[in-house]
Amino acid sequence: MNIEKTMEDYLEAILMLKEKHGYVRSIDVAELLNVTKPSVTYATKKLKDNGYLTSDHAGMLVLTDAGMEIADKIYTRHKALTRFFIQLGVDPETATEDACKIEHDLSEETFRALCRYAKINTED
Repeated sequence: MNIEKTMEDYLEAILMLKEKHGYVRSIDVAELLNVTKPSVTYATKKLKDNGYLTSDHAGMLVLTDAGMEIADKIYTRHKALTRFFIQLGVDPETATEDACKIEHDLSEETFRALCRYAKINTED
């Protein structure tokens, strides 16, 4: 499951939008990630070609099981790291931004240790 950080960001964004709206349009991904529509088109094609994403009959983006596995992992890390930074006294906006910066690079061992230390349950 080796995938580049940019593609992880797209998968995470698609999951976040799905949870928020119940559907995902390319334009919503572009707005959330602050990228152009052609960038989303390129990325979604790459994700589809690799089996992480499909489209439904209405053209909405849908994560495959493989895509959902990656998206859920990154989004879980994002939420846990944000909570940890807020517990440390970091303001929520900065905590969210900083979580985005390290969610991809933190080892699984360090992430689990951080969650244990901060008593953060990643199962919710």
